[in-house]
Amino acid sequence: MNQINTFIFDVDGVLTNGYVHVFANGELARQMNIKDGYALKTAVDAGYHVCIISGGTNEGVRARIKGLGITDIYLGVHHKMEKFNEFLDMYHILPENVLYMGDDIPDYKVMLKAGLASCPKDAVPEIQSISQYISQKKGGEGCVRDVIEQVLKVQGKWHQQFDAKFD
Repeated sequence: MNQINTFIFDVDGVLTNGYVHVFANGELARQMNIKDGYALKTAVDAGYHVCIISGGTNEGVRARIKGLGITDIYLGVHHKMEKFNEFLDMYHILPENVLYMGDDIPDYKVMLKAGLASCPKDAVPEIQSISQYISQKKGGEGCVRDVIEQVLKVQGKWHQQFDAKFD
């Protein structure tokens, strides 16, 4: 975890619990954990690259993520490896400096390339089998907070951020 300077997350099953509420007009609503949001904002404020790559296209998700200060939000992505490589090239990031958290088969190839593959505890078995860090939290229930907090603590930056917010 010492070499991580970039976090990349999937949305459904990671930032959400994977359930969607389907309304009569066809709109899909998702639920996100506020503690995950706090950790994402903390990582951005600490200078980490934070990126979202998701197959979903919900604009409510984009608005929530953007409100946390994340600017690299890629929705509707069906070939995550291509977007992963583009993002790394754009910021000159090495794959070994990336923590990627996913939960299902579309994340598999990207996770093999990332320096630290991680997943929520309810990820599919194929994803768990390639993850170096499996959160004890489920998707949408604080797994993003868990992994960000672990990295920042290892690097001595978690309490640094906490202290700066309350000085």
